[in-house]
Amino acid sequence: MRKSPEPRTAGATELAEPAWAVVLFCVACGAVAGALLPLLARLLLALPWAPLEGPAELLTSVPEPALTLGTTTVGVLGGLLLGFTALHESLSVRVCDTHVTLAVRDGVQEFTREEASVFFRDGKQLVLLGPDGLERARERSGLNWSRLAGTLTAHGYTWAEQDPHHAEFRRWVPGAPGLPTGADALLRARAQAREDGGGAGEARELRGELLRLGVVVRDEDKRQYVRVVRGVTGG
Repeated sequence: MRKSPEPRTAGATELAEPAWAVVLFCVACGAVAGALLPLLARLLLALPWAPLEGPAELLTSVPEPALTLGTTTVGVLGGLLLGFTALHESLSVRVCDTHVTLAVRDGVQEFTREEASVFFRDGKQLVLLGPDGLERARERSGLNWSRLAGTLTAHGYTWAEQDPHHAEFRRWVPGAPGLPTGADALLRARAQAREDGGGAGEARELRGELLRLGVVVRDEDKRQYVRVVRGVTGG
């Protein structure tokens, strides 16, 4: 069910995760993990057989309170690094009556009203479909979904509660018929990249190659689901 458009607002509305909250959360998690590390090391050494016994013995050989202060400091620094990384990966959205801008990592994507057919949420990702049914953008988002949906509809854009083409997706299996030439090989490579771990960038690039062939891919756990948009030629 789609949200009905609200009266348009003048100017632009920008949505972004609060930087201080992201960094503070990561620093707090790092500090707690660092403070608990000495306790964990002692618990490991109390077991009849302990994995990482050597590092645990080395760690607990440091006298207190220097040990806990040191591990907590390392945890805080690690949390700080994680926080800045999370900010770099976080999505910000700027909504105008004429266009929408998505900024994440080092890239900025701008879409005119004519290019933005419908926005919707897919798990933790914000997805934008164009008039041809192809994905124009798919980005992980930590924004407040209700506020994002309300902002988009207030500026006259369409927000759907789910993918309007959800029923058209079929689970991909190697050699499945009905796919454009070359799509099966790209899906195999993408499945491998996702299994290897740390291949998010490659998986994103392969998703783009599939879109050029008219194939939209959606992930569910370790499975890939696809739908084919007819009349799209690669280029």
